[in-house]
Amino acid sequence: MPDRRIAVVVERSGVVTLRDEPPPPPLREGQFDVETVFSGLSTGTDLSWVKGTNPGLHRRWDPELGLFMPGTSDVGYPIEGFGYMQVGRVTGSATPAVQAGDLAAMTYGHRSAYRADALTDRFVTLPTSLDPVLGIYAAHMGPICANGLLHAAADIHGTDVRGLGDGVRGRRIAVTGAGVVGLLTALFARLHGAESVVLVEPTPSRRRIAADLGLEVVDPHDVDPAVLLKSRWRHGAGDRGADVVFQCRGQASALALALRMVRPQGTVIDLAFYPGGSEEVRLGEEFHHNGLSLRCAQIGRVPRGTGHMWDRERLSTETLALLTAHGKGIAEHVITDYSPLSEAPETLVRLAGSRHDGLQHVFT
Repeated sequence: MPDRRIAVVVERSGVVTLRDEPPPPPLREGQFDVETVFSGLSTGTDLSWVKGTNPGLHRRWDPELGLFMPGTSDVGYPIEGFGYMQVGRVTGSATPAVQAGDLAAMTYGHRSAYRADALTDRFVTLPTSLDPVLGIYAAHMGPICANGLLHAAADIHGTDVRGLGDGVRGRRIAVTGAGVVGLLTALFARLHGAESVVLVEPTPSRRRIAADLGLEVVDPHDVDPAVLLKSRWRHGAGDRGADVVFQCRGQASALALALRMVRPQGTVIDLAFYPGGSEEVRLGEEFHHNGLSLRCAQIGRVPRGTGHMWDRERLSTETLALLTAHGKGIAEHVITDYSPLSEAPETLVRLAGSRHDGLQHVFT
């Protein structure tokens, strides 16, 4: 284990520090230690803690009712253990589940080392053939995107979903947002047999990354994507547009666009996180007149009734298959920035306060 054990902590809005952690006691049966090799940054969730925009900071979440309630939030500063894209090398093990030297994808937050319990901590042992940095997507981010395809499949097949391709195979797919979620979702759709996949992204640097990955991308400043796709994709009289739209950009304007691009009685699968409001989503327009469906596909839930076959472990397996197929391009084009974990406080504050051209930042 490293001589100095540190964790990244958001002390309050706009203030991030490094906190020293004490060395752990000797391993007990079932435990193992990891030293962090890579820790990926989620610019949506992670930065919402730094900006102070995360809704969990301002309202109390009632897990039984499934409601945000008035009153003091149960979550408050300091925020510790945030971050869900870690790759750790096993340095000691008292469980047959892992061996020293193994690389494990986990979700233990931005810290230099972690003491894990094989029965309570989720981990994905990475194959030796995989570029280790790609493991940042194996435990959580990749399953988020795979779960989007799973929801599209359940929209057609209900509980009888046999594969991720069941909702996209042979279909015309639009994706809003060429961030990490949008790019991985588009690659998933292409891998699983979509007839066409079109990404809509306003940022030039992200459009270039999408193009480098061999994906078709549209600039919404040049053309109305809804008019373009509904002119191109005809299913019948008065029936035009994408079969499915995956909404992967955390802005209300992107959700409004997604509702405009999908065909009548089609479905928008929403994977985005909206810290603010959604005034631009005009439910009296396309949503109402075209009889649309909007499904939220967050990683905390697979579609109802599919849990006996589909869980996060299987979604991680699907993610490893995607990373095996497209890992070289993802490592080259999607993972754009690296910096030492010791520089995390400055990096997080800087990224929270300004737009940046990079896509996936990784702490080492």
